[in-house]
Amino acid sequence: MTFAERLAKLSQADIADSLKGVLRGIERETLRINSNGSIAQTPHPKALGSALCHEYITTDFSEALLEFITIPHADPRQALAQLRDIHKFVLERIGDERLWPMSMPCYIESEDSIPIAQYGSSNVGKMKTLYRVGLKNRYGSMMQAIAGVHFNFSLPQAFWDKWLPAVSATDADQDAVSAAYFDMIRNYRRFCWLIPYLYGASPALCGSFIKDNQSNLPFERLPTGSYYLPYATSLRMSDLGYTNKAQSGLNVCYNQLDNYVASLRQAINTPSADYAKFAGKKNGQYQQLNSNVLQIENELYSPIRPKQPTRKLEKPTDALAERGVSYIEVRALDVNPFSDVGISLEQFYFLETFLVYCAVCPSAEMRGEDFAETERNLRSVVVEGRKPDLMLSHNGQSQTLQDWAQELLKGMAEVAVILDSVQGGDAYQSAVRTELDKVLDPSLTPSARILQHLKDTGQGSGAYALEMAEYYKQTLAQHQYSYHSEAELEQLVADSLAAQAEGERQDNVSFDQFLHDYFAVADRTCA
Repeated sequence: MTFAERLAKLSQADIADSLKGVLRGIERETLRINSNGSIAQTPHPKALGSALCHEYITTDFSEALLEFITIPHADPRQALAQLRDIHKFVLERIGDERLWPMSMPCYIESEDSIPIAQYGSSNVGKMKTLYRVGLKNRYGSMMQAIAGVHFNFSLPQAFWDKWLPAVSATDADQDAVSAAYFDMIRNYRRFCWLIPYLYGASPALCGSFIKDNQSNLPFERLPTGSYYLPYATSLRMSDLGYTNKAQSGLNVCYNQLDNYVASLRQAINTPSADYAKFAGKKNGQYQQLNSNVLQIENELYSPIRPKQPTRKLEKPTDALAERGVSYIEVRALDVNPFSDVGISLEQFYFLETFLVYCAVCPSAEMRGEDFAETERNLRSVVVEGRKPDLMLSHNGQSQTLQDWAQELLKGMAEVAVILDSVQGGDAYQSAVRTELDKVLDPSLTPSARILQHLKDTGQGSGAYALEMAEYYKQTLAQHQYSYHSEAELEQLVADSLAAQAEGERQDNVSFDQFLHDYFAVADRTCA
């Protein structure tokens, strides 16, 4: 069935109407910084609750790298409202500290000035910290201090119940829904170079970030000391940033769920000669969870992941194998520095259009060369996406980025018409038009705007970010809570601290025994 035929099915009233049940949520990472821009050395503030147990406020790699999580929302405006309330609550409780508004960190003295996240004395908490110690040993702390935004998206069962019989004559059981999500994921992999082009916001780096990093990229230097590539979009997504070259040979399969799970489990259980040097204990302390290619599933760096909510101590691969795909996590987004919360409402509308388009497009299985083509395209766009007449590889044929992007956005515009007919208004079509403008005029992209500002003003990238951080701290102080109440958020803090304390009281085995049992049993996890 062609795209046009599948689009016609989508436009049928009963199928289109089921899209009202789409859910979306956000995970936004941001560094706590001092007033001079340096990374905060203070512990995760108790006023924010337990990083181990709080539902909405936690930490990622570092004590200073906060992560804000929303629940899945039926209305993107509510997701943004919850995210903004969380930001206000946090900023009012971190004293003179601020939140870094960009993906790439700055003013870092050394790897050791990035404090590793601590989660308390429970075995689960110790395991989370040890996983991060392993990340530091394997890849260095600098890469782990990079912040991003994850966009979580799910289509409702009501949609699958109508869509799958219409386009593939199959019932929407668990296996069929998972297969359809993997169809979407493969198309996302084919087209995801468009995301850093449109939303990449890291064309330049602070000199402190690359001083100890070896890079073959032809950086140019601004008088302020910032390094940049003239046509870069997202250095966060480059080999210098949040990727893992060591994982390039993993051959993770995105054709079927069972093959995806099997390939990921193989990586988790395959010993690594490179990481064997961190095996065992040093000065009485473990240096990593294990010496395999991946310590756990979360170590796989990918621009998209299939997800199924996990139960207590359940491995993500076991959750997927048992209950299938529930939603997808888009991981290719830089923090939007032009938004006080790292992402804009218009981005929500476009990303949803993009993902529904990926679901509607026919999606053939990918061979090794097909996957390699998607990787080459992504690498090209992150380092030179705004280069005039940049050529990408489309099904083995060369095509300019601009021509291909216009083709994709034409199809997305048709999807947006259907989404607007369901939701009312023209927010989806407007979002697609905004992104088309960026394709036609690269100077409108966030990466171009940032680089032009640095050149025009003579500001360094760090000073520019600090200026934004101060502005957002002031404006969010004026924000009125609209999704949560302050009292509700205070109660969540107290509840999370109590939950951590209770978990620590309940532990009755040594950490050594806990780790042994964890990796000996096939259906457990901790991230």
